[in-house]
This record gives sequence, C-alpha cells and structure tokens, in this order.
Amino acid sequence: RKGPLSKRSLPHISRQPLSLPGFTALSQEGSCCQAKESLSLSSTFRPTVHFYLLSESLLRVISFLHLNMIPQRLFFRFFPIMMASLFPMATGAAYNYAEVMQKALFFYRAQESGTLPSDHPVIWRGDSGISDGKDVNLDLTGGMYDAGDHVKFGLPLASTVSVLAWAVYEFGDALPAELLNEILDIIKWNIDYFVKAHPAPNVFYYQVGNGNADHAFWGSAEVLEEVMTRPSYKVDAGNPGSTVAAGTALSFALASIIFETRDPPYAQTCLNHAEELFDFAYNTKSDAGYREATGFYNSFSGFWDEISAAAAWLYVKTEDPIYLTKAIEGTSYWGKACRNCPEWDYKWTHSWDDKHYMAQIVLARKTLNPVYKESVERNLNYWLPGGGITYSSGGQAHLDQWGSLRYSSNAAFLALIWANDGLCSQSQVKKYKDFAESQINYALGDNPRSSSYVVGFGNNPPKNPHHRTAHGAWFNDIKSPVDNQHVLFGALVGGPKSADDSYVDDRTDYVMNEVACDYNAGFFGALAGLYLEFPGSAGSILANFPSNYFVPEQNRDPEYFVRAIVGSSSGTGYSIVTQTSNRSAWPAKVLSGMHFRFFFSIAEVIGQGKSIGDFSFSTGTNEGGTLNGPFLYDAGSHTYYLEVSFATAIYPAGRTECERRFEFSINGPAGFDPSNDWSYTGLGSGFTYEPVDYSGLTSNIPVYDGSGVLLHGSEPLVCSAICGNGVLDSCELCDGSELGGMTCSGLGYADGTLSCDGSCQFDVSGCSSACVDPNKGVPCTGTTNCCSGVGNCSKGKPANRACQ
Repeated sequence: RKGPLSKRSLPHISRQPLSLPGFTALSQEGSCCQAKESLSLSSTFRPTVHFYLLSESLLRVISFLHLNMIPQRLFFRFFPIMMASLFPMATGAAYNYAEVMQKALFFYRAQESGTLPSDHPVIWRGDSGISDGKDVNLDLTGGMYDAGDHVKFGLPLASTVSVLAWAVYEFGDALPAELLNEILDIIKWNIDYFVKAHPAPNVFYYQVGNGNADHAFWGSAEVLEEVMTRPSYKVDAGNPGSTVAAGTALSFALASIIFETRDPPYAQTCLNHAEELFDFAYNTKSDAGYREATGFYNSFSGFWDEISAAAAWLYVKTEDPIYLTKAIEGTSYWGKACRNCPEWDYKWTHSWDDKHYMAQIVLARKTLNPVYKESVERNLNYWLPGGGITYSSGGQAHLDQWGSLRYSSNAAFLALIWANDGLCSQSQVKKYKDFAESQINYALGDNPRSSSYVVGFGNNPPKNPHHRTAHGAWFNDIKSPVDNQHVLFGALVGGPKSADDSYVDDRTDYVMNEVACDYNAGFFGALAGLYLEFPGSAGSILANFPSNYFVPEQNRDPEYFVRAIVGSSSGTGYSIVTQTSNRSAWPAKVLSGMHFRFFFSIAEVIGQGKSIGDFSFSTGTNEGGTLNGPFLYDAGSHTYYLEVSFATAIYPAGRTECERRFEFSINGPAGFDPSNDWSYTGLGSGFTYEPVDYSGLTSNIPVYDGSGVLLHGSEPLVCSAICGNGVLDSCELCDGSELGGMTCSGLGYADGTLSCDGSCQFDVSGCSSACVDPNKGVPCTGTTNCCSGVGNCSKGKPANRACQ
C-alpha cells in the first residue's frame, strides 16, 4: 500500500501472453478490445470472458507499475474503481447515499465539545466543556461527546476516529469534495484534542467527565458545567492503559497517512504522537490504570488487538519492519474462536473494543500470508446468509441487542473494503458487496417497517433518539418535552434488540435508540464504499444543508419568557405572581442577570394632582429576585416600570435552575385603574407549575438578559405629544377633543388605529417602540407618514390626527 511494489508482493505476474482454452491468445502488444472482438461466444459466457480480459488488463497495469517503480499507493487509489467495474453491483443505488453521508457527518458536528467556531453548522449547539482539563492545569477542550451523554470516553472516540480515517484511506478519493473536506475537518478536530490529551510521551488523558454523575443528569451539554464538575483521568507509566494508548496511537497513525499529502507538517505531528503512544502501550502491556471507564467501556479483548492494529498501520506509514514484527507478534494473543481452536475469533466484527478484524486485513495486504486472508474471509462468510449469524425475517444480520445496526454496518464496511481488494477470493466478491448493500439498505428503509433507522432521513425516521442535547430538556427529565426539539440529522440509532425487526421510537429505550460516535463510523465507511459502487447513481448532497432544514424560528417553543397571574386585586392596587423562565435550546444558555420589566400607567390620577410618590410597592414570596424602581418610561403617557432582576444564573437544567418565582404588589391612590396598564393587560388568575406548561405566558412583561438585550416580549410604544386633557390615547384629536375612549384591536393608547370618525383605518402595531416622529404634533393631511423612514414605522395617520 505504500512505496514501490516488491518482487515478493507480485510472485505470480507472468510476462507471457494470457492463453485461455479455445480463445485467441492475447499478446503483450495486442489490446483487450481487439481480442474481445475476435471471440465468438454466447452471452452466457461473456461475464467470464469479461473477467479474464479485465484481469489481464489489471495484471498488465501492475506489471507496468512494478517495472517502472511507480508507488503502489497511486495504483491502489484507483484500484477499487477498476474492481467496481469488474464486479458491478446493481444498475442504480436504491438510496441517496451522498445525502445519508452528508447527514451522518452532521451528527458528528452535533457531538463536538469545546469552543465552537462562529460558523458552526449546528445552530442549536453552543460552547460547552470549556473548563475541561483545568483540574489538571491542562487544556483538554475539544473532542466529541461519546453518545447521548457528555463524557469524552477515550477508547470509543479513538476507535471512531480510526474508522473514519480508514474510510478516507479506502474510499476518500471517490467522495464528493464537500464530504471529503468535512470528514477531514472532523478527524482533525478530534486529533487536535488527542494532541492536547498527550502532553508527555508516557501520559495520556483518556477520559473527561465521570460516567455515573454524567448519566444521572438529563440536560444539554451547554449547561453541564453548572451542574457538575468534569474530572480528567489519565494513564501513565505508573498506571498504564495499553488498550487506550495503542487505540489512540492507531488513530494518530491513520491520520498521519491521510494527511501525508494534504498537510505534511500536521502528518508528521500525528506520526510523532503515534509512535510515542505506541511505545508507551507496547512497553507497559498493562491496563492496570484504565479504571474510570469500567462499566462503560471495558476492554474485554485486551490490548493486543490494538497493539497489532496500531503497529500494522505504522508499518504502512513508515515501512519500518519493527512495526510489522510487533503487529505479527500481537496475533499470538488474539482471541480464539474456541478454547482449543487454531482460528482467531470470527463470530463478531470490528468494534470499539476489538481491532483484530482491522489488523488482519492490513496484515493480509502487507504479508500476503494466506492465514490472514483466510481469517478475513472466515469472518465475512460468517456474516453471509447461512454463514452462522442470525438473520431476521426482514433481512437484518443480527449480532447483539446493543447497537445491532452498528455491528451490521461495521461488517458491511469490512465487506466492501475486502471485496474491493485484489486479495479477495473472486467467488466471494459479489456476495460481500450484496451483503453490504443489503445491510445498509435495511437501515435506510428496506425492512418490514419500511422505515429508516437514520434520524432525519428517509421514510418514518426516528424522532426521539436517546440524546440529551437534541432532546432540549430544561427540566432534567427524559420525558419532558414529549418530542425532541432538534432533529439529530444522520444519527444511526441502535435498532432492533432482537432478530425480529421490531422497533419502538422511545427515547427512554436506550438499547434501541442510543446513538453514538462509534455507531456512525462504520456506517459512514460502508456508505462511502457503496457510493463508490454506484458511480453516477448514488445520489448527491443536499443544497443549503443544514441551514434550510432547521425548525423555523416562528415554529419553535419560546425559550425565555415570564408567566404571570393576578394574585389579588383591590380598588386601588393589585399583586402579581410571576415565573421567569429560561428554557433555551437554540442553543441552551446559562444567563446571569436576567430581569423583567412590569409597565404600568398612572395617567388616570394625574388630573387629581397625584404623582408616582403616592404609590407604594412591596415584595412577597420570591426566589432570589430583587425589586427595583419605579422608573419613568414615558412622560407623555405617565408610564413607569418596575424591574425585577435575578443575580444568580438561570439555565435549563431543572425546576429550580430554569425558573424563578417572584411576587410583588402595586398600590396607589383612589382612582388608580390597572385596566390601561401595559403589563397588566391579559393576565389571568391561575397557572400550573407543570414542566411543559405555558399558561400565563405574557408578551407584555418583557424579559432581558444581563446586558439588557430584549429576549422576549414587547415594550409599550413611546408617546411624546400631549394634547387636550394631557392624556394621549387612541382617540386624541389635534384640537384636544376626544372620541370617547374608543379603541381598536385592544392595542392601547398609542396604536393610532382609530380615525376621527371612530372607524379603524390601519394598524401600526409593527412600529418600533423606539420610533421618533420628526412631524409629531403636526396635523396630518390625508395619509401623511408619521415616523417615515425611522425604525419600522412608516404607517399613515388619518386626516386631522396628530402624528404620534
């Protein structure tokens, strides 16, 4: 796979003409096409002839490369394409594989931790885990969260990165440029994290976050650090972890290969880390220090499979024979098919724990030892119908209840890699490809349910995967809200627990509905292989994805708001009960200094010689709020507001975290009438405290963040003109007379919707409260624009009305 072909690797290439019984011989100078024209065969035998003719062509290409010392990697980059034409699959792909890959990579973006770039494609994700590593005085930000939780587990993350890099190595050049660039960015995002986690040759931080504490909380990643600390865990020379060290060395090794021509300095950095971590793993040969992942990601297969795989890919990269020797050494410790069997285990597939299925493919290529080829095909044959694995009646090859689709996808990925390799037994090529296609298509909808198992793709896809941030919960409750707020595009769910094709889209069923980084890795690799198999008919990526595919803002549940009721009311005052909420999910945010304003007017008592000094204000039950004011808002309408602020952060992580209760009272002199108070309008007398309840929500009590940015609600319009009796209302005329208090649409005293004849003419409710009219107080003529060109106000006023 790297460097010039050796004689040892091509022992059977003959320079003699290919001669088949009864066929015209093909001379070295002759062409395959000319020879084919000289043959007269029935259509029954043409596929066989096609194989022989193309095989001769391939042999001659190999001979040319060998004689001219052409690097092998240039040939093998195009070899899968030649093999695909030699063993074509169906005439067209059954699904848009490009779209599925595009969405599968979106899933990885949704998993990213750390400080996200400003152009991050997942708009419902924000910065998270930004303090990771501070407990050990390191920057351990970055990487990806493992699944629907928020732990950065080293072993499955390293496996994910290595499989994605392997997919690029095998099929990357056939991918659309947009997808290739995207997957390379995702790989680099995680490799950069691994670099941070490897601060010294024999030190590697393999985990950030405590699994038990993390799994006890159901909320978004962006608020996690308000809820719990995230400890960092390492392995070192005194407390080694050969499995995770070698598994990460494997990721670095593959990254060094795929970035070799794209970014040579970065590839060298990857190689340096790969070699150091490999030496650490090989020299210690112990998992004594790999403890914190116990119960989540135990290394059941031990560390020799990771050592073999890492060494094999380091040999591919460096051609240093010591790595090949160590890779082969590890095979002596691989698990056996049974206690006294000579064969290595073949009744599973590549996974986050077992890398020997990968290693034997690389060793088969680099050594040409038939023992590896036999082991590869023994495993793949096991997955074929009748080969030993259990098949559902709907066609799923079902290995295990946990992530059953993950395993069938991993097996499909291996099958496509091997089927496109020249070492594959020719009789098995089509079988392996058909198997891979059937398993991936099963996940995409070719199943008895006629439903997709990929979120956001195909017919009847899952809507409620077991994923905290996609759920968008604010109440620390897996069941509330009922449906996920976000579409986790591209996530492959676990799938059927048993080989019975049954499935329930239930977030609480984490066996069927778990999603994870390692689930999508082999799945993406298999999709890339299938995309290669159907050139020109495997679909295309979506335009404007994901930007045009999010829930429109107007269709989202409100995130920040105040719910309020009238607690009590008397002739001269009233009490208000409020609940200030942060149910943010686009993305979830921790807000300090949230505050709301309650607007009220005292215009009706001004004529009695009263003022704001004749009013009193008091507080009742509250949860950390402070009452401030009153503050004058608009002198023209004698409008004031009270401000209630909360010093402690409010964030969507539970009942006490996401909401704050506050009660207050306003009492005034005789004649005080709340009916014209902006914030009093529309308030009822009761609401519940259910976690999904929106009763009592009002837009007339606006809420702001700590910087004063309006989050939700609206303020009353500002009125500056004073006519007639000094009260500016919707019926004010320029001569000071009034129409008797008539209003239109309940919009209040400054809406300008009532003409002089008492009819409703037009609506300026869209005007900005900051609108200032340069013609205020000037009588309108016809439809003179008031506030023309200022703010959002360009509405006309009726004749004889003052611009307000």
